[in-house]
This record gives sequence, structure tokens and C-alpha cells, in this order.
Amino acid sequence: MMTLPYALKHSGGPLILIALSVVAYLMEPLSGEWLSYDRFAIQGLETWRVLTGNIVHTNGFHVLLNVAGLILLWALHGEHYRIGRFLKVFIWCALGTSAGLYLYSPDMILYAGLSGALHGLFVWGAMMDIYNQVKSGWLLLFGVGIKLFHEQWFGSSHSVAMLIDASVAVDAHLYGAFAGFIIFELMYVFSRSKEVKKTPK
Repeated sequence: MMTLPYALKHSGGPLILIALSVVAYLMEPLSGEWLSYDRFAIQGLETWRVLTGNIVHTNGFHVLLNVAGLILLWALHGEHYRIGRFLKVFIWCALGTSAGLYLYSPDMILYAGLSGALHGLFVWGAMMDIYNQVKSGWLLLFGVGIKLFHEQWFGSSHSVAMLIDASVAVDAHLYGAFAGFIIFELMYVFSRSKEVKKTPK
């Protein structure tokens, strides 16, 4: 049975992220005006939007879908979600998503939501599973790869777009997933270098 300290240690990060998303939604339309990813506003040096754009949403359904996705990720990879580590990975996935949109998707003027960063967390979690010799990590990584390929080739779900009252930013999913992969690789290299330094000679 999961103890309270264990639950807090491994669910604190997702709970913080859920709370931020809900508060941002309750502060609409002000939060959307000041926090969403807006290419022109970023060019005007409102650089905080590259991070805060990931916690605002287009409507209540959008919030619920992303919260459900985050809970699913916690169910899959919660053992890796120590608060500090989770927030660090999320922040870098969010920044990677926004940087990808800004650099490689110039037609994407507005963006809001957790989905790009969630794809990054998914890939990072799958890679952590593989690192810890959990074979299902390979299946998860293959599955998200098929999903990303399908979205890039065939586009997004029309029903989801109608539900969230916005087009689904499939490029954000791709950039977020790539960011998650890069973050895992950097963390792995860093941890290996620390192990080498600690090895007696």
C-alpha cells in the first residue's frame, strides 16, 4: 500500500502543475491574454510566455483532457516523479516545446496547453523505464513514435479540435517529445560522468 510520504514525494509535482493549470483557467481571460504563447508578444520581449504558455488552456475541456493525460502519465511513471526532478523535466520540456514552435513553426502564432510538455514527459518516462530495465518502456516509446508520425502525416483529430475549441498543435507534440528525449540523454550523460568521478582509481 502506498504510504502518504511516498504519495507526496511522487505526486507533488503533478499536483503543483494541475493546481497552476486550474488557477490559470479560473483567471481567464486575463491569464490567456498575459500568459499564453504569442509569437508577436514574445518578439516584443514578453519572454515569460515561452514557459507560461504551457499552463493556460483554451477552455475547460482542454484543462480536463490535459489533467487526465497528466494523471495517466503519473500512473505509468509515477515512481520517477520526485518533486524536484519532475518540475525540472517539465520546465525543460515546456521550454523545448515553445522554442521548437518559435524556431521551426513560424505560422504558429498562438499556443496554449500542456500537451507538448506532456509528450516530453511521456518520452522521458519511457526512457527512464528502459534505463531501469522495464521492458514496457520500449513499447511505450514505439507507441508514441507511431502517434507522432500519424499526427505529422495525417493531422490531428477533428473531434478533439472541436472539443478544445482550437486546432491541435501537432508540431508542439513533436517538439515536446524531442525535448523529453534530449533531456533524458543529458541527464544520463551527467549521471554517468558523476559515477566515473566517484569511481576509485
